[in-house]
Amino acid sequence: MGHREHSYALTVRWTGNQGSGTSSYRAYSRDHDISAEGKPVLAGSADPAFRGDPGRWNPEELLVAALSECHMLWFLGLCSQAGVVVTDYVDEAAGTMAEQAGGAGEFTEVVLRPTVTVAEQDMVERAAELHAAAHEKCFIARSVNFPVKHEPTTVLAR
Repeated sequence: MGHREHSYALTVRWTGNQGSGTSSYRAYSRDHDISAEGKPVLAGSADPAFRGDPGRWNPEELLVAALSECHMLWFLGLCSQAGVVVTDYVDEAAGTMAEQAGGAGEFTEVVLRPTVTVAEQDMVERAAELHAAAHEKCFIARSVNFPVKHEPTTVLAR
């Protein structure tokens, strides 16, 4: 298969002008809306540590979510190709970000902890092995400069 390019367009609109714009650090809300045609709007803000609304999604959470989703979708696809029947998948993912003295920061790691349920006992080992292949193919994991680790659990459906 040849080289293909995919494009992703969305709009991020700041909704936090409370009358005086960014006249001071405390004068504005970090709230914003993330939208794309035909999709529900995601309510975004900053991490509460940076004066954000804890009831809205922050960029750090969305990055962890993107890594988790990407891994899951590759894993499910690889399982379907390998004859492994997955009946449930729940990932308790977590990311760690280190903030520097000057205010900049970066993620130091993300750990994915998927619990995968498979239909039959003879699928358990193969399912566990496929996490490595999913990681190798995940577009998002391949695009970040920090380790994305995996601590999967595979269980048999009851």
